[in-house]
Amino acid sequence: QVQLVESGGGLVQPGGSLRLSCAASGFSFSTQTINWVRQAPGKGPEWVSTISWVGDRTTYADSVKGRFTISRDNVKRTAFLQMNSLKSEDTALYYCDTVFRGVRLRGQGTQVTVSL
Repeated sequence: QVQLVESGGGLVQPGGSLRLSCAASGFSFSTQTINWVRQAPGKGPEWVSTISWVGDRTTYADSVKGRFTISRDNVKRTAFLQMNSLKSEDTALYYCDTVFRGVRLRGQGTQVTVSL
């Protein structure tokens, strides 16, 4: 089955950290660019970060640059998003996605809530 499954979300205080995971199955993960996208309540999707299939190129939205780090382990077929110095405005549903054979694949997402 072709799918992406996110995990690692939760409730964290401002200034805290979380590490999200995106586990892939059913397709050639090691040849796919992976994106992290988030959607806050009442807002549209916001691109967060992208990592190349080799992992040598990463890009970030200005809103998370310097605080978030994207990485991947192609042997484990998993991508990660390390989130540090979290702010209340980072509260959102986070999901990973990729385009495989012209079809956008997206997981169900993992909720991140930053609050006291």
